[in-house]
Amino acid sequence: MSDDIGLLRASIRDVPDFPQPGVLFKDITPILSKGDLFQRAINLFVESNRFREIDKVVGIDARGFIFGAAAAYALGVGFVPVRKKGKLPYHTTNRSYRLEYGEAVVEMHRDGVAKGECVVIIDDLLATGGTAAAAAALVDEVGGELLSLQFLIELEFLKGREKLGEHQVESFIRF
Repeated sequence: MSDDIGLLRASIRDVPDFPQPGVLFKDITPILSKGDLFQRAINLFVESNRFREIDKVVGIDARGFIFGAAAAYALGVGFVPVRKKGKLPYHTTNRSYRLEYGEAVVEMHRDGVAKGECVVIIDDLLATGGTAAAAAALVDEVGGELLSLQFLIELEFLKGREKLGEHQVESFIRF
């Protein structure tokens, strides 16, 4: 597993000043474009959850959809998207939050997670924690049992874990 993490870490591309000046963006598209690297990344999430009793994987818009849906498929469980406001067609619940360069609102279908269902939230990156905290609040609001929030990458210097309270947080690659 440490070999996989090393290969994945080496494949992450730094893009300075994106999406605005002063931000160093961690680009995962080189991982996505190579089947063996993409498979290794998905396997990190799958192995982390193999022995948990999970009902749903919740993926955060947009790159969390990529990792979360693939992990849900491999685990044989349902997938629930948390999307930007106005993108889901049915009855939703929403949360607003601050991110490192602005404000946003995310929403989830109210019936995406049933009361008592065990959930893992998956996303590509933990930065300031605002988006993840909003997603966790949505799961809590509908009565889901949040087992863990999981990220391929964590930017530790931004202290996003602090916004996630007592929830279990797992990240595989830390900067």
